[in-house]
Amino acid sequence: MAKNTMANKLPRKLIQKMEIVGEQIKLARLRRNLSMAQVAERATCSEVTLCKVEKGLSTVSIGIYLRVLYALQLDDDILLLAKDDKLGRALQDMGLKHRQRATKKG
Repeated sequence: MAKNTMANKLPRKLIQKMEIVGEQIKLARLRRNLSMAQVAERATCSEVTLCKVEKGLSTVSIGIYLRVLYALQLDDDILLLAKDDKLGRALQDMGLKHRQRATKKG
């Protein structure tokens, strides 16, 4: 029986995105003509864990994903996450009030 974790409760949309990430990592490995054993060794993880990464499983820590990206020389790609925050910029541009901390009473 599978453990009941938050990873099992991800919205379907996020599960699909994780699967796409896994497939992209797998394709990057194949384009470099590297075996799973080679990438797993370079990422200091097991082949079983690398297989989980390539399936896009959310139960694998982000640290493992980063080590695999590093082994494939794609670690700079992590900097692209949330880079273009269109919604945040739109909200900022609308001039929404920013919450301020209360002053200390002394």
